[in-house]
Amino acid sequence: MSLTAFDLSYDELRARWPDSTEALDVPTPYGPTRVHAYGPSDGRPLVLLPGGSATGLVWFANAPALGRRRRVYAVDLMGDAGRTERRGTPFKNAGDLTTWLDSLLDGLGLARTDLCGHSYGAWIAVTYALHVPQRVGHLALVDPTQVFAGFRTSYLLRALPTVLRPTEARARAFLAWETEAAGTRPDETWQRLYALASTVSGRKFITGGRPRTAELPMPVLVLLAEHSRAHRAAKVAEKARRTLRHGEVAVLPGATHHSLPLTAPDELNDRLLDFLGRRERTSSP
Repeated sequence: MSLTAFDLSYDELRARWPDSTEALDVPTPYGPTRVHAYGPSDGRPLVLLPGGSATGLVWFANAPALGRRRRVYAVDLMGDAGRTERRGTPFKNAGDLTTWLDSLLDGLGLARTDLCGHSYGAWIAVTYALHVPQRVGHLALVDPTQVFAGFRTSYLLRALPTVLRPTEARARAFLAWETEAAGTRPDETWQRLYALASTVSGRKFITGGRPRTAELPMPVLVLLAEHSRAHRAAKVAEKARRTLRHGEVAVLPGATHHSLPLTAPDELNDRLLDFLGRRERTSSP
């Protein structure tokens, strides 16, 4: 079978990960899930969920640092572009989403894990943490969408052409609008993969209502993009501080929504590892 432009771009970005990274295809009722695993096999687990169209490979700039202290599992989301395949049990609603993640953690042998998600991946992480809080030790949310506040109308209007009639050019233009006004420009290889991912047919994103974040019992870190055009960082920060029982909130200067987690990865890595390290003594995945 000949490789598509998306496949070639995917493999190019995969080559940016450390040489010892393992590609795992974990069976689930909804199809095999691709996971990129890096770090010591006996390290404390950290599962990374990407934003829509980003694929698990988007964490390539974070994996080397995180993997020095953690066993990192970066996931290609079920229903999105990537090497995760959707087949078997129909994938229809939020219940299927949490069942999928349950079976994925079972397949990885993780009774409990720390969980970090960006954008749509953060919504999934919160939804899952509310569903089975006993399986989540610490929760990190990177510019989460539809968690503490809704999307800006301007963002939705800009995204609409890419959603209704996706092309690589439209996806690139949308990325440029969201990132370049703040002077940021995500890695070119990842930009190409993101743009091609938007054109992959058969994608299905499961969404739902705003999660009840006040009910999260575990420590939560919220890292927001200063110049996010997806929502207003100040509004999200205020709501997160008001509602989280055990929350920490910080704004990453210079970052935009889609430039994360690639913008200033050292700062993101340091904040995440500091949060996890300070909390490790209180709970153990």
